Amino acid sequence: MTFAICGRTLSVGARQATGLVLGTLLSLTTAGAAQAAPALLSHQAPLELDGSAAGWILTSTALVLLMTLPGLALFYGGMVRRKNVIATITQSLGVAAVVTLAWFAAGYSLSFGVGQPIGAYSGDEVNSVIGSLEAAFLRGVTPETAHAVAPALPEYLWIAFQMTFAIITPALVTGAFAERLKYSGLLLFTGLWTLLVYAPICHWVWGGGFLGSAGVLDFAGGAVVHVNSGVAGLVCAVFLGARRGYGVSPIVAHNPVLTMIGASLLLVGWIGFNAGSAWAADAIASVALLNTLLAAMAASLTWKIVEVIEKRKPSLIGVLSGLIAGLVAITPAAGFVDPMGAVIIGLIAGPVCYAASVWIKKLLRYDDSLDAFGIHGAGGVAGAILTGVFASSAVNAAGADADVMKQLWGLGVTAGWSAGVTFLILIVCKFTTGLRVSESQEDDGLDGHLHGEVLEAS
Repeated sequence: MTFAICGRTLSVGARQATGLVLGTLLSLTTAGAAQAAPALLSHQAPLELDGSAAGWILTSTALVLLMTLPGLALFYGGMVRRKNVIATITQSLGVAAVVTLAWFAAGYSLSFGVGQPIGAYSGDEVNSVIGSLEAAFLRGVTPETAHAVAPALPEYLWIAFQMTFAIITPALVTGAFAERLKYSGLLLFTGLWTLLVYAPICHWVWGGGFLGSAGVLDFAGGAVVHVNSGVAGLVCAVFLGARRGYGVSPIVAHNPVLTMIGASLLLVGWIGFNAGSAWAADAIASVALLNTLLAAMAASLTWKIVEVIEKRKPSLIGVLSGLIAGLVAITPAAGFVDPMGAVIIGLIAGPVCYAASVWIKKLLRYDDSLDAFGIHGAGGVAGAILTGVFASSAVNAAGADADVMKQLWGLGVTAGWSAGVTFLILIVCKFTTGLRVSESQEDDGLDGHLHGEVLEAS
């Protein structure tokens, strides 16, 4: 059989001819596929799949989502009065829905994208402050791409995992204004807050921004999640003012058992929150898991001790609050400290958060309904500072450069941005959707007025 190739005549056998044709077609197909492959976005790398790591992060994503739905919803729902249970639980679901779509539209790209040149500012200068909109609506994300910081994980999985952190952060804020906020105001607040507060701070610490580059350590969200939400919650509580009757008549939790169920789900979910932030099922994930449990139990114990000294009795909600305080405080340190450090952090977190939730709140007379600032703000600050004290390079090489002053600077920047932009968002919401329900609605309860559903009388 004779072929003319590039002006030359070749004689080959039938079997050789078949191989030549197939080889040529294969090379053309491969070249065509390579030519057709889309260019990677600035933040992307080709996927180098690690099945075990991906399996662990799939599990962790489910665990972190469990923290909000139903964990936080039930935790908060049990602490409000009976007439506001449905409204409080519905807030967690509303936040989850809004953040999910905001994350899809722009939140992910702003948080984990790479900043592009703008005017006289170089790409590096922009990226130190914010990501880009390259991946808005997840354009350019495919099953074959990964984020450059986690090339072993499919990017779709990375997006989902980080989204669960974005969901729980504003959900925590709702505890500060429980029993008095309009649902429409909540939805607008959540959308704006996710894009204008959470996304920038997330980028500064985890997305290649200036705080992470400066060596501020935050393993799983001490600043990004807890200080951020706690400070925002304090601003909301002060801006809205106290609930009617606050400080005059008792406001009693309607169902501490519901709160116990929610806290237990939070504890289990926190394993995905902290150990999942190792991004692999490895030694760092293992120490983060153990540290999470140690700090939670230590803080629960010391909160209980302070409460018994002051009030003579350990309340269930108090013990559970101490448990959450320990979880909050260990979050920035979980993958940086050894178990002894975790225990000390937990022992300190209990009294610190008790003081912020009981004594300081009473002294300053603000109505942080469910102690969003008292636990998440104060606990996050304590944990972030103590990370600088106890971080160990023997546990995690990144802990070698731990520094308390860097941690304080990171906290100051986070708190300042969160407070200032939250205040501006509240002003926008006040003059658009409105924020606070009417006095009669608040007296009667939000369940019936806002949602047309009420719990049957017992």
